[in-house]
Amino acid sequence: MDRRQYFKTLAAAAAVAVAAPEARAAAHGRFRPAICAYSFRNQLKAGTMTYADIIRMVADLGADGIDLTAYWFADTNDETLFALKKLAYRSSVAIYTIGVRVRLAQPTAELRSAELETARKWVDVAEKLGASHIRVFGGAVPKGATEDQAVAWAVETLQRATEISGKKGIILGVEDDGGITTNADRTVEIVKKAGSPWAGINLDIGNFPDDGYKQIEICAPYATNVHFKTAVHVNKQKEPADWPRVLRILGAAGYKGYLSLEYEEEEQPGTVVPKLIEKMKETIRAA
Repeated sequence: MDRRQYFKTLAAAAAVAVAAPEARAAAHGRFRPAICAYSFRNQLKAGTMTYADIIRMVADLGADGIDLTAYWFADTNDETLFALKKLAYRSSVAIYTIGVRVRLAQPTAELRSAELETARKWVDVAEKLGASHIRVFGGAVPKGATEDQAVAWAVETLQRATEISGKKGIILGVEDDGGITTNADRTVEIVKKAGSPWAGINLDIGNFPDDGYKQIEICAPYATNVHFKTAVHVNKQKEPADWPRVLRILGAAGYKGYLSLEYEEEEQPGTVVPKLIEKMKETIRAA
């Protein structure tokens, strides 16, 4: 291939990469195993584990990243954040995303502005940690409102929040997590109507209450992070997740990114998570 043809090929590849999600259906996936700090929520709450402990575990297990649920930070001082950032770098672990309690669907201008200030705070934290992604929530339908109204408020808040995050190069991923994001159609609607290149879906494969694989398929083209669960709901019943099937869906949608293991079952995560990471790595290798 001569130099001119090489650059033509490169330009064509770039055009595909920035095309609308629907146009990338035939692309191949690329997956990286990660651990979501929420898997150790009870230990973080109790103080028996720290975020630093989880970063070390990610490194020891040969995973690539940490999905850093930020609910249990003692503070967000530079000293605290930079210590984690340094440890992650020295451990060859990417702090690629943080999870925060921003809820988009707020019924008044004042409440929406308050959520935006919360988002602004966490955008600054993400920037200091080196994370390029933040997980946010759609939220519940406010009392006395319709779902359509709640979606419109969420769209407005997401639009304004991505104006803040986009200036720092940070993507906001709306998680399918009950309320107005119980199902894929509404979750996609919020992201599409926001119309921002800095908005996507934090796709949790286990949160859909029914028809899980179809819901995952609908959301996959918009996924900016994936919460990998051990169970999916089918016919309103919880059943073990078919991980190879999920990877086929994500790959068909051209998803390239992290699979964040989020363990929410009853067994002790310290015992189960290492086994699940090995299973995840095997599943990725076989995909």
